[in-house]
Amino acid sequence: MTAADLSRRPATADQVGGPVAARRSPADLLVALLVVAWIPAVLLADRGASLPTQRALGVGSALLLLALLTRESALVRVQVAVLVAYAMVVEYTFSVGLGAYEYRLDNVPLFVPPGHGLVYLAALCLGRSALLAAARRWLVPLTAALALGYGLHGVTLAERHDAVGLFWAGCLVWFLWRGRAPLVYVAAFGVVTWLEWVGTALGTWAWAEVDPVLGVITMGNPPSGVAGAYCYLDAAALTVAPLLLRRWSGRAGDETAA
Repeated sequence: MTAADLSRRPATADQVGGPVAARRSPADLLVALLVVAWIPAVLLADRGASLPTQRALGVGSALLLLALLTRESALVRVQVAVLVAYAMVVEYTFSVGLGAYEYRLDNVPLFVPPGHGLVYLAALCLGRSALLAAARRWLVPLTAALALGYGLHGVTLAERHDAVGLFWAGCLVWFLWRGRAPLVYVAAFGVVTWLEWVGTALGTWAWAEVDPVLGVITMGNPPSGVAGAYCYLDAAALTVAPLLLRRWSGRAGDETAA
């Protein structure tokens, strides 16, 4: 399955977390606001903290994620699990392995895995909310314009030249145009950009000046379009989770029949 296959077909209501009419509620906005507030709180607490404190922040983040998932369907829980697993492969490959970015203690902090799940859940809740649905007609093109503008700033006016950010901004626009759930990607742009601004400003992590593979493509700190890269994680969750659930349901049915 290619990256294009991951996001080409429109999402059904079930693929983005259950029947839309049933899932749109003020609680979705509260979940998103809680996550957006939790992110800087954890990063501030981690600033200069020891490894045991960092682990405690990880446990707290995991407990929060589990608590928020109790109100979600089995599909959303599997989506979050898929995204966290995929994200950790990316983290250890690009941070620990390649050094595209480095965390303060040269590790992958324990709060990062549940943090990825929380970010996805916030984007999902916003993406299925009535607030974003009502503004869909103008919000999707506005987000595309903002992403491209941010990416162009990175290669023209930014202090650090950021060619990677412009490329990822283009990826985000592609997901907004062809993706299964454009409003989820709209929300991901806001949440991930906020996360990256806070994390790099506090020194929780820092991006390398050039890409670690070719060693010549410039990167900002953070890259301007990093939300476009994160959309690949979202697309994987939206695509793979329904397939896993169908397979598990089929096996359960076979066992029951036996």
